[in-house]
Amino acid sequence: MERRELMQGAGLMALAGLATQALAQATDPHAHHHHGSDGKVSALTTSAADCLSKGETCLAHCHILMGEGDKAMAGCAKSVNQMLAICAALHKVSAQGGSQLKAMARVAANTCEECEKECRKHEKKHPECKACADSCADCLKQCKAVI
Repeated sequence: MERRELMQGAGLMALAGLATQALAQATDPHAHHHHGSDGKVSALTTSAADCLSKGETCLAHCHILMGEGDKAMAGCAKSVNQMLAICAALHKVSAQGGSQLKAMARVAANTCEECEKECRKHEKKHPECKACADSCADCLKQCKAVI
């Protein structure tokens, strides 16, 4: 199996995992009960989930291109990878209405801003980078709304 096929397979597995998670949340009869949460937190939770989805796609694309020798995508891959870790935590804290939400939103705002800047460098050539940058811009906006 070539490296490219391996990277494509890894990307598809990541997307399948996110789709499964989204389906499980959509079919959860208790998913609509957010006791004590407001619209800002709900929007932040949704935005963080979108960052995760778009970021996984972007990262998989970066890995494919880097596997083909495109070293220009290394910075993008690094920033997206970091954003994914932070937004995963943000998503959980936000969905649970955690006590550290404001602190987590501050960190996520900085991380999303950095990721957006890096992805914007490639947005004209790679739609995956544009989608990731756009989702980071929205998440940054939603983070600022709760800080």
